[in-house]
Amino acid sequence: MTQSWRRWMFAILDQPHHGTAASRFVHRLLIAAVLINIAAAVGESVPRFGAAHRLLFETIEYVTAFVFFAEYAVRLWVAVEHPLFKDMPPARARLTYALQPAAIVDLLAILPTLVALFYPLNLRVALIFRLVRFFKLARYSPGLSSLADVVWSERRALLASLIILLGAVLMAASLMHAIEGEEQPDKFGSIPDAMYWAVITLTTIGYGDVYPVTALGKFVTSITAIIGLVMVALPVGIVASAFEREIHRREFIVTWSMIARVPLFAGLDAPAISEIISVLHAQTANAGDAIVRMGEPAHSMYFIAQGEVIVELPQGPVALGTGQFFGEMALLIRANRSATVRARERTSLLVLDAHDFHHIMSQHPDIAQKIKIVAEARGITERRGAPDDKAGQG
Repeated sequence: MTQSWRRWMFAILDQPHHGTAASRFVHRLLIAAVLINIAAAVGESVPRFGAAHRLLFETIEYVTAFVFFAEYAVRLWVAVEHPLFKDMPPARARLTYALQPAAIVDLLAILPTLVALFYPLNLRVALIFRLVRFFKLARYSPGLSSLADVVWSERRALLASLIILLGAVLMAASLMHAIEGEEQPDKFGSIPDAMYWAVITLTTIGYGDVYPVTALGKFVTSITAIIGLVMVALPVGIVASAFEREIHRREFIVTWSMIARVPLFAGLDAPAISEIISVLHAQTANAGDAIVRMGEPAHSMYFIAQGEVIVELPQGPVALGTGQFFGEMALLIRANRSATVRARERTSLLVLDAHDFHHIMSQHPDIAQKIKIVAEARGITERRGAPDDKAGQG
């Protein structure tokens, strides 16, 4: 009984994007708690707000801190259900989880309140630790998670960019110390003093509090500012290109897994599935839109990339969500649609047209042969009137 409860709680906490209604509710509640707590922490730092609404801010702090503490405790409890830790003893699995970056952020999120219960903290120090809770949002945002993965994967290239930037700072500071040191000893009298100017110039900020007065100093400043544009663009380009690759990789994996689960494509290897992915095209349907209608010619199969649709079958409506599919019989036989399919909400679809599918089969006999075997194995059922728009589980 305890194990089943633990698995259920793990499923709720570990599937914020494709989980059940309970999972979505819990994660929206946690996101709301983070945002409300951060807003309260920022508002409390304003003296007139902090004094006028002290009780409100304290209530928000303790209620949200209790939510964070409960979340952290439950995550530690269910850590043994994580696929990466399942083979470990329970104590080791929980310790390994506790050392993960996300778990460390969760711990830091509750530390200010726990410490404040026994030792009064300076408001400004406590505010810094409370704002760490903002990073909890990375757990619930695929975009932030992807960005963190990108920064980590490109850490060597980013470190190299930082070393180049430090070298440029030292070189520019040394030149300006030699050129402007006698003219402005209070600002360029030493290389460390000149490094402040070098940093704000290379980063193209230019506060205007430190500037050259000699002609040669102005020339060096102009060159340094131009070099600074390249220095800033270098890490931005590294992160941007890596982020794009990460997004494409994840989209490919999701699409590949959806196609691989279709019974019609059972037995196809990765290159064959990649061929199918190459001819997919995107389609978006708004809430209430009819994607296909009963009685119209069937010529495409649909994969639900995001959203939800309703299949209006005679025996009652059937809901299909992210990762599921419908209309696969359109790829094999010429028939009319046996049901109307409508979008329940704004839905992103990947469409595989029968024409493109048959073109792949004609170009790749090995793929055609594998699909033919599966089609013949299912052919009796399909020709006895199985509906073209039957639901596929993703």
